[in-house]
Amino acid sequence: MVTVMTTATTAPTSAPLPVRRPALDWRLRFGALSLIWGFSFLLIKVGTDGYAPFQVTLGRLVFGTAVLALAMAVKRARLPRGLRTWGHLAVAAFLLNALPFSLFAYSELTIPSTLAGICNATSPLWGMALSLVALSEDRPSRVRVAGLGVGFLGVLTVLGAWQGFHGLDGRGTAMALLASLSYPVGWIYVRRTLAGSGYSTLSLTGAQLLLATVQLAFVTPLFTTFPERVALVPLLAVAALGALGTGLAVLIQYGLVGEVGPTTAQMVTYFIPVIATGAGVAILGESLRWSTPVGAVIVLAGAALTQVRGRAGEGA
Repeated sequence: MVTVMTTATTAPTSAPLPVRRPALDWRLRFGALSLIWGFSFLLIKVGTDGYAPFQVTLGRLVFGTAVLALAMAVKRARLPRGLRTWGHLAVAAFLLNALPFSLFAYSELTIPSTLAGICNATSPLWGMALSLVALSEDRPSRVRVAGLGVGFLGVLTVLGAWQGFHGLDGRGTAMALLASLSYPVGWIYVRRTLAGSGYSTLSLTGAQLLLATVQLAFVTPLFTTFPERVALVPLLAVAALGALGTGLAVLIQYGLVGEVGPTTAQMVTYFIPVIATGAGVAILGESLRWSTPVGAVIVLAGAALTQVRGRAGEGA
């Protein structure tokens, strides 16, 4: 989910291949991706009704990895080679999958899925803030810096800062915001270590999800016990979260990036909190204070401004 979002790897293939025009129009795929990632927060909430957060995350990764493995088999894509590459992928798997997926699952034990979805929308803001420090070649304009300020003002509005954050679960909210921060940290790491590695995006992403699954497979038994019964609806939610929200969504995302470019593809970020909020309120019956949608609009406006680039930055 994001994230965007969820397994971003930007390494190009060693030799560009001709792109076959998909049968389904990109706008329909864009809409499908928005719906899939928007509903992911509802699925996390339903999954945690029957299983521990680590179990939800592990199941999500297992189903997501299975989809990527199938896609790799169809395209005859091979896993990357080299210990150093796998080491970098292990870090990327932790930052882009294992950590944020687990944090969102734990956060939704105590906060609504609507709030988790809005927190996810802060990833571009964190990314902008981090790029000021970590990416010297990414020079921000005044508009982008202003967007950063506007975005975090929106965060304070969502959280009801003027009321002293009354009625807000601070721990759960902090986990969701930390999960959103983990994504741009992972993206910057990937950009510095794996870009230009010569492996296809599908190969890198498949390996990354596989490593994240292994990481959770080690951690989950240490902090959870085997469920006494199989909760069917939460299990179906976890399966959908993994197969659709992690596996299929990644394939759709990279198809969009290849066809319409990253700038248009990343616009999906601005639809996710809207869909997450609508799903949480309409299906789960979650309450909604006026400050939540108002703050979400401000967050999205700020995030949009941080993506504005002047002519000097076009094509970068």
